[in-house]
Amino acid sequence: METLNMIIDHIPVTAVAGQTILEAALAADIYIPHLCSHPDLHPQGGCKLCVVEVDGKAGLPVTACNTEARDGMTVITKSPIIDKMRSLSMELMLAGHPHDCTSCRSYLNCELQSLMQYLSATGVRMREVHRTAIGINTKNPLIDREMERCIQCGRCVRVCQDLRGVSVLKYKKKDAEAYIGTEEDLPLTDSGCRFCGACVEVCPTGALQDRDGIFRKDLPREQALIPCQAECPAHTDIPRYVRLVKEGRYGEAVAVIREKLPFPHALGYVCTRYCEKGCKRTDLNEAIAIRDLKRFAVENDKTELWKERSKQKPSTGKKVAVIGAGSCGLTAAYYLAKSGHEVTVFERNPKAGGMLAAGIPAYRLPRADLQKEITTIAETGVKIELNHTIENVGKLKQDYDAVLVAVGAQSGKSIPLSGYELGCSLTAVELLRAAAFDGKVSLIEPGKIITVLGGGNVAFDAARVSRRLGASVNVICLEAKDKMLADREEIHQAEEEGVRIYAGKANLSIEGSPGKVAGVKVIDVESFRFEEGKLVVDTIPGTEAVIPSDIIIFATGQKTDLTPKFGLELNKFGYPVLPSGDHSTSLEGVFAAGDAITGTKAVIDAIVGGRSAASEIDRYLGGSGDISEVLLEKETPSPHIGTVEEFARKSRAEASILRSEERQDSFRLVDLGISCSQAGCEAERCLQCDLRNQLQKVRLWNSYQYK
Repeated sequence: METLNMIIDHIPVTAVAGQTILEAALAADIYIPHLCSHPDLHPQGGCKLCVVEVDGKAGLPVTACNTEARDGMTVITKSPIIDKMRSLSMELMLAGHPHDCTSCRSYLNCELQSLMQYLSATGVRMREVHRTAIGINTKNPLIDREMERCIQCGRCVRVCQDLRGVSVLKYKKKDAEAYIGTEEDLPLTDSGCRFCGACVEVCPTGALQDRDGIFRKDLPREQALIPCQAECPAHTDIPRYVRLVKEGRYGEAVAVIREKLPFPHALGYVCTRYCEKGCKRTDLNEAIAIRDLKRFAVENDKTELWKERSKQKPSTGKKVAVIGAGSCGLTAAYYLAKSGHEVTVFERNPKAGGMLAAGIPAYRLPRADLQKEITTIAETGVKIELNHTIENVGKLKQDYDAVLVAVGAQSGKSIPLSGYELGCSLTAVELLRAAAFDGKVSLIEPGKIITVLGGGNVAFDAARVSRRLGASVNVICLEAKDKMLADREEIHQAEEEGVRIYAGKANLSIEGSPGKVAGVKVIDVESFRFEEGKLVVDTIPGTEAVIPSDIIIFATGQKTDLTPKFGLELNKFGYPVLPSGDHSTSLEGVFAAGDAITGTKAVIDAIVGGRSAASEIDRYLGGSGDISEVLLEKETPSPHIGTVEEFARKSRAEASILRSEERQDSFRLVDLGISCSQAGCEAERCLQCDLRNQLQKVRLWNSYQYK
């Protein structure tokens, strides 16, 4: 690469052939004022703030942003004539700009404001310009356009046209007034905008801003700009694998997913989709169907490319016991085995998988697909001992260098309703476990009326399983129907299957006689809240009613079944005490993770807990604690996204669902997934938020050595 030697403000500078004067100066830490220039955009030379004198030609300043550097060139960046020109340019920009900066959300983070400070431009001599086009299409989803703050630097136009290839924003003219707008002044949703946010990212003022509330403010900005990845507990690189699905590179997409998740297929069925709740597209119309795309990628991966780069470290000679073969325990076992440790997992149930196998019904998560992922974990050398209950962790620790307690929250909770002593009740956990392992539940028979107390996903799992076993089913919950905790599709599908929902009801008592339940007495709820950890319910007098029932199912929470006999210090709720705040318990070398320490949470949370525990245990055993994997080399995605017809209105792909008459009396898979054409269209709906982090950040003048 050819180098050039030049002088800028009496400072020797080595530049690269092809650089402009501005690029050479900034690279040498010499500041030249500029506003329309941006490191990712072609120079325009419009703002005239970067004027400099070249080779002693006073009175003939040139714009540094589009003047190429030459060998032997001498540049002066400050002189009376230059200062005068810059002041005039700044006054022209400020003539139509609001005087009050403090009301702008970009206050103290504005390039224009910084330049005003640098150039001491505190006021303007010119008559203020009255602008009439500033109100055109300022109401848009995701992006606020306060065009009275626009200085027409053209950055947004160039990034939209030249870098993204979308060409929505254009220079416009109306009644002799120049402004920046869209074709025919259409709203962004009608103009073909891809809502990538590049225009906001490069805007040097507050003219273009992200809608307040879209991005979290408690995270570093680079993370917050990718909300799906930020909300995922594992921080999976979601935009990357969605892009790979769009390109038909399913094996590579799975490799990206597996860098963080050893249960990609199970999560493709049952993940609680924190990512989708954070998806920026939700504010446009509907979130990307990220879970469906994950499942689609796994089911269409014919290469298993990820295995080519999956590595296992040499044996360390250390032995680790894991108690519990759920998603947390198996995840930890997987990474500990890959770190070179000998791992044995002890599971008290007849099948591995924890709540994936014992709690989530087969119509939601096919057992063959779950078993395949468990087998993959076992292939790393993990030994799984089934039907093996550990009574005392201290005795187990005598034979192992470290032990992880990952027993989950395996016991259901019931509430002390009057009439509970009548019997004929069980917890949802008991029901689901019996149905999963035995194929039947002793209390549930065809014709029985089952009432489930609770409104979460576990409640609906219990209700829908009971329906498949031939029972008539009610669900009673405190929340109003639109506030219920269960997923919307769970509620909808349950109703299709004949489950009756009594929402907004408080349970007063179980009615009946010893050994025979007659029903549940309820009352309408006006509101409820928690005060000092206690539930307070405001009811509506005179609305009491009895819902006929034969069997009561409590889906009112879960807990561990650990006791002091287990050998660990437990808190008042029965969870292991963690003295140091991490995963270490009161017993040296014994760790705990997952629902056993957090209470009932989602599968993805348990997996993340297993990863964290594995890292900590590896460090305890003398390792680095680094369990990270790179299963696919990163490629820099193209910044060019182009146009997509009716992009803003493209609707979310809906998975095919087994008809209710075919499913309500069988455990056949209900969610049949999305098709290949749907997957491509759905992936194309992604706003590709991660591309925004590719845009370089503009340094303000006070960060330069020579200014």
